[in-house]
Amino acid sequence: MDSYPSASALIASAWTRLEGPPVDRSLWLDAIGDALDTGLPPQEEAERAVARLAALALALPEEPPVVRESALHAICTASTRYRFPFALVEPLAAGADRFEPVLLVYVLGILADTHDAAALPVVERYLSHPEAEVRREAADAVRELEWAWDRDRAV
Repeated sequence: MDSYPSASALIASAWTRLEGPPVDRSLWLDAIGDALDTGLPPQEEAERAVARLAALALALPEEPPVVRESALHAICTASTRYRFPFALVEPLAAGADRFEPVLLVYVLGILADTHDAAALPVVERYLSHPEAEVRREAADAVRELEWAWDRDRAV
């Protein structure tokens, strides 16, 4: 069996297993991130998974942070293999204020990975956040977005 169907099958299987206790849900979300990290699923499939992961992270404020963190971590992991448009992760930008600082750093990294100037105003809002880790991640995200913008203008 070749790797692409295996990665896709793992993602499909993981979605069906998110009904268990939080630890199990977290592990299945990690499995989705691992499958996306292979870079084997096609862009369209990765985008469907990221849209679903983002919706899950936003829809679960009552969930333990470990479950929401696993969903956001899976998106961050996928962002190392795929380039996602800002529109795909814009719901995370719109809901960023709903995340605890430890989860907000994931959102800022995800927004930076879009390399889309539309993410810049959202990220800049967090440069004066009370938490130092959030401020650092916001500053890193601003640098990455500005670098990408400068690079794209030079091309």
